[in-house]
Amino acid sequence: MHLDVQDLRNFYYRNPLGRAVQKVVRARIAEFWPEGHGQSIAGFGFAVPFLRPYLADARRVTALMPAPQGVIGWPQGMPNVSVLCEETAWPVETGHIDKLLVVHGLETSEQPGALLDECWRVLGPGGSALFIVPNRAGLWSRSDRTPFGFGRPYSQTQLETQLKSHGFLPENHATTLFQPPSDRRFWRRTAGMWERMGARISVLAAGGVLMVEATKRVQAPRGPGLREAVRRPLGVLVPKPEAKPV
Repeated sequence: MHLDVQDLRNFYYRNPLGRAVQKVVRARIAEFWPEGHGQSIAGFGFAVPFLRPYLADARRVTALMPAPQGVIGWPQGMPNVSVLCEETAWPVETGHIDKLLVVHGLETSEQPGALLDECWRVLGPGGSALFIVPNRAGLWSRSDRTPFGFGRPYSQTQLETQLKSHGFLPENHATTLFQPPSDRRFWRRTAGMWERMGARISVLAAGGVLMVEATKRVQAPRGPGLREAVRRPLGVLVPKPEAKPV
């Protein structure tokens, strides 16, 4: 079940903990995608807090928000790029997205398989999708004080297995949010220390958020015509004998 868009907006834009999440997760996304110059970038779920760095240089930025969640206009003071859509039927042409960011979308979906099929459809050749989900081994999936405490948390193996079964090839992964999911002053003041420590000993201190970057896997065409062409690849280079008049 998707969270309400107003709750997501209040967390990310009006809560000190949510603003800290923006800062940390956005920095990790920049490591995967340093720039998006001239590209078509889309986010599904509630990805708008992390799409802002691409507004200046991307050819197009689209924020897709599922109907059960609701939609808000974004960005403020600029032309709106938010779109309300069906969870598994997006108003995006096939193969037109270069970068796809999925946040608060997969773990709360009631049709995760169909959603991944739609992600695969819109992603273009050479494009990449970045899935951000609650980490099953982290503290954030166990607290309902943040949006990462709702829906189905994943382990890295679970997420990558699901992606592979829907035509994706996982390329890179990371975890982040090693700070406790608390807005108390002590934890806010020491958040940077926890993030630095967690990045160094991530095996011992599992991050609250799991990130997996995947590319679109395209199957080679199959059929008798292809097999025949492969069996005789030089046929077009060998001239066929022609009958000559006597």
